[in-house]
Amino acid sequence: MLPRPSRLHLIALILVGVTLAALTSGCASVEKDKRHNALQAATYRYHTAIRWSYFDTAYGLLDPELRAEEPMPDLSGIRVTGYEVIRPLTLPDENSAEQLVLIDYLHEDTQVLRQVSDAQTWRWDAERETWWLHSGLPDFERPASAIR
Repeated sequence: MLPRPSRLHLIALILVGVTLAALTSGCASVEKDKRHNALQAATYRYHTAIRWSYFDTAYGLLDPELRAEEPMPDLSGIRVTGYEVIRPLTLPDENSAEQLVLIDYLHEDTQVLRQVSDAQTWRWDAERETWWLHSGLPDFERPASAIR
């Protein structure tokens, strides 16, 4: 027959259980914070790249599978003049995020100011521990004179 645990032993076991539960939930919280920080960093890099017309950099934030299917569009002659978040990031689930922005731009040859709505969809890549843009680059409308 096993000896009956003392009250001190029971308290110690309860404390160990509570500590393990706190550490486990703390690890989940740290992982969630890490993922959230990575999303903020990815959307900031994208914002900066688009805002300053660094389209190659923005293209690099697209999901690799999407880049394999869609070559980099010719965005020469487009200059972005504004980038405004209309609907901040929302997370429908832990592996995706969405936001809506308005981008002001012009074609350098016509100097006509235009605006495009960019509904962004981001997905978490657990293997690479990064966020990828799944919605593609904004559709910058070409002026009629530039269409051949």
